[in-house]
Amino acid sequence: MSPTITTSSEANGNVSAATARAAASAAASAEAAGPQPVTMAKALNTALADAMHADSTVLVFGEDVGMLGGVFRITDGLTATFGEQRCFDTPLAESGIVGMAVGMAINGMRPVIEMQFDAFAYPAFEQIVSHVAKMHNRTRGMVKLPMVIRIPYGGGIGGVEHHCDSSEAYYAHTAGLKVYTPATVADGYRMLREAIDSDDPVVFMEPKKMYWTKDSVDLGELRRLHEEGTTPGLGSEGRAAVARPGTDATLIAYGPSVPTALAAAEAAALEGRSLEVIDVRTIVPFDDATVCESVRKTGRAVVIAEAHGFASVSSEIVARVQERCFHYLAAPIRRVTGFDVPYPAPKLEKYYLPGVDRILDAVDDLQWEN
Repeated sequence: MSPTITTSSEANGNVSAATARAAASAAASAEAAGPQPVTMAKALNTALADAMHADSTVLVFGEDVGMLGGVFRITDGLTATFGEQRCFDTPLAESGIVGMAVGMAINGMRPVIEMQFDAFAYPAFEQIVSHVAKMHNRTRGMVKLPMVIRIPYGGGIGGVEHHCDSSEAYYAHTAGLKVYTPATVADGYRMLREAIDSDDPVVFMEPKKMYWTKDSVDLGELRRLHEEGTTPGLGSEGRAAVARPGTDATLIAYGPSVPTALAAAEAAALEGRSLEVIDVRTIVPFDDATVCESVRKTGRAVVIAEAHGFASVSSEIVARVQERCFHYLAAPIRRVTGFDVPYPAPKLEKYYLPGVDRILDAVDDLQWEN
């Protein structure tokens, strides 16, 4: 199904409307053949392009997102298709990027901004906390901020500090923000489209080590379902997913930790142990029902995250499950997280990040009866 095109190409001399339509038609035709191997980077890129085609108020901007296509090439081709008024580079000033996006959102636009790397967003943190998160409440609902802050986050790429932070707890703790983090290629597309459509600000945490992971996905079908609004049960906001069913214990993970949890469950199966894996998907809002249903069934749980364990999202998950499932638990809930130290040098990150062995050790420590 070819997307409906509304583009600002006609308003500037960079790209003709015919060129934009031809590019969209070619992309739609290429995706019409059904499921194809697709990277998460491609899924996110397609989601941005489809959102921009569908709504002329959607803008994309940030550092190097224009002609370069972003450090990770997530915005590749958007400037060529939509022109420099719809996808453009900004100065190296994260606070200014967010501040400009706030003004645009107040005035009817839907900006999607990129922070390039997780820790690069810290200079904009005051803007995010004081204005992005609070504007709707401050104006008693009169002003909405439909904006998306894309943040590549987490480790696993051999990067140095300031390039591998897991900063999700800062945003999850800030009332007024939604926090999404996809763990599959299909969710990359689906959740970014939902985030852009949201009338509330969304911090969209993208696991950078998963950008080039591939899965068999029908992007054309995902587009059709989104545009027709015919995805009952597949909406992401506030919905966790059972990534792997099991009966003996529950592994709760999100974003970059989901593949690690799945690998641990696969290894455990070889030892005769059945582990269920829950993909949280949206940290805020949080799906207590799905998570707790799994834990009540298995009676044991391990929470897995790359971020520091102290005062973290994993801490909150443990607290919520403990409060709701206390009488079903056969053992205390365990956590496998990054250590409470600054992110290490590249050669040491394999010791810092949660791995299959650490997860299986935690599972073994869940007070099993002989």
